[in-house]
Order: sequence, then C-alpha cells, then structure tokens
Amino acid sequence: MKYTIVNLVASSNLNATLDLYNLAISISNIEYEPEQFPGAILKLKEPKVSMLLFKNGKVICSGASSEEQIAQAIRKASKLIHEIQKEVKVQRTVKYNVVNLVATANLNQNLDLFEIAMDLDNVEYEPEQFPGAILRIAEPKLTLLLFKNGKMICAGAKKESLLRKGLKVASELIIDAKKKKKPAKKKK
Repeated sequence: MKYTIVNLVASSNLNATLDLYNLAISISNIEYEPEQFPGAILKLKEPKVSMLLFKNGKVICSGASSEEQIAQAIRKASKLIHEIQKEVKVQRTVKYNVVNLVATANLNQNLDLFEIAMDLDNVEYEPEQFPGAILRIAEPKLTLLLFKNGKMICAGAKKESLLRKGLKVASELIIDAKKKKKPAKKKK
C-alpha cells in the first residue's frame, strides 16, 4: 500500500544547559514564554520544522518529512545556538530518536465506518463527534483514523517498517470486516 510520511517527530540532546531567555532575545525565530511553557520554540524555514528547546539541552523536532530533514534541522539549530552560547557544540554527527511517525494512505475504496466499528472490537466511531473512525492496533502499536472515502491517517510508529506492517494489518482487518458484511449467495 502506498503511503506518504507527513510528519516525523524526533528527540535529541545538545548535551549542554541552554540559556533560553538569552537565546530568545538574540535569535529572532525563537519564541520563549516561560509562564506558558517551559521550553522555547525555534521555527526553521529550511527545512520547515519546529523545534522545542529545553533548558537541560533536550530538543524535540517536529514537522520533518524525512530523517534527513531531522538531522539537517538539529545541525542548523546547534549552529544557531553555538553563535550565542559557545559551549554548545555544533552537531556534526546528529544523534536522535524518532518518537512518532505520521503518514497518510488510501485504501482506494469507500468504507462503511459504522459496519467496521460494529465488526471490529478495536474501533471507535462517533460520527457526531468526529467524521472518522479510530482504529487502534496492538501489534505494532498504532492508531489510524479511517474516513468514508478510504483515506487513512496513521500515527504512532517509531520506524517506517512498523508503519508498513501496521497499514498491512489495518487493511486486512478492514477487508475481513467487509467480507463479513456481504450476504451469502442463495443456492438454487
């Protein structure tokens, strides 16, 4: 099944204490409001990602569409920060962990979300609350939003291989639920 990765979220560490206030007044694309949130937000234009920077040096990068963009963003952020705080080393070899991968996919068929919710235990569907059904898969641990037009949003994978496995499991569950729905042909 074809899919498109639309967001990768990764965590990393700059291995230094960050002076968030000083960074925010020195770098124009950093927002810091400690009364509202303990981290600073750095928005990069290229690659187009947002990064949460914390005092302890931890960094959360979101909005990337590839792991290459994550590494590029962390390198760029460390370089910007190094210009203000010399003790923060420019990251040449970037270490990070992908903590969430979000992708879109399409089953290329219309879905009866009510029937799917009735046939499968792990599906929530409340159309008056949200137009999609929520399918939770235990192995690999993923959450999928299913829509009537067959489009899906998948979240929770930490690796692309788990994403592929989860999409396969989901499509098999949905196909099996559709087969149950079809009435048996009458014998003559």
